[in-house]
Amino acid sequence: MASIDLNSDVGESFGRWTLGDDAAILRSVSSANVACGFHAGDPGVIRRTCRDAAAANVAVGAHVGYRDLAGFGRRFLDVAPVELADDVVYQLGALQALAAAEGARVRYVKPHGGLYNAIVHHTGQAQAVVDAVRAVDPGLPILGLPGSEVLRLAAAAGLRAVPEAFADRAYNPDGTLVSRSQPGAVLENPADVAEQVLRMATESSVRAVDGSLLKIQAESICVHGDSPGAVAMATAAKAALAGAGVTVSAFV
Repeated sequence: MASIDLNSDVGESFGRWTLGDDAAILRSVSSANVACGFHAGDPGVIRRTCRDAAAANVAVGAHVGYRDLAGFGRRFLDVAPVELADDVVYQLGALQALAAAEGARVRYVKPHGGLYNAIVHHTGQAQAVVDAVRAVDPGLPILGLPGSEVLRLAAAAGLRAVPEAFADRAYNPDGTLVSRSQPGAVLENPADVAEQVLRMATESSVRAVDGSLLKIQAESICVHGDSPGAVAMATAAKAALAGAGVTVSAFV
């Protein structure tokens, strides 16, 4: 693989509360999953993040999630599909306006946290996300886990379905992510993250927690911006890719 996209979750600070070093992360990635105010982020943070992403020539994506600030959007919410679709449309519209105010535009959609995990298997909520994106802009790609319901339904609806992998997450043997409630679910050593990213990009595989190698096709690799040592991990991942002759560039 001559190039790969690196994406990261940014714009998740809120008011006086700061989460992550977005400015530093944007120096290592090619796509920015910008929070849209429902799980994190406020209008000022979101607009500033769009401005910084545009200045760094990083693609802006909508990191839509459940309406769950208290839980940071990482809990499953049993939301009716119609309500969920409206929430996603609302978030997309907000980000589109704030991005436009800074001369940027929303280029793709990546669901967040609990919603991301739910629509791996939850057909109703996956369809709601697809319907919302198609209603706003059918030209927007959707990022998701390979083999997930949301990518299947996106492709069926004529949307671009983009499979992604995770640089800093442990994998179960079935290709799903190890739950954050389990020890070792999040990789913290930059060298381990760099090794995993390199294997994903050059061998299309990832080592699962049981030691087996899984084949994985990914057009984008995520480095979480709120993880401990996120900047060091993103820097190490980009350096490892460069050393292998793989460039980091946006998939859109």
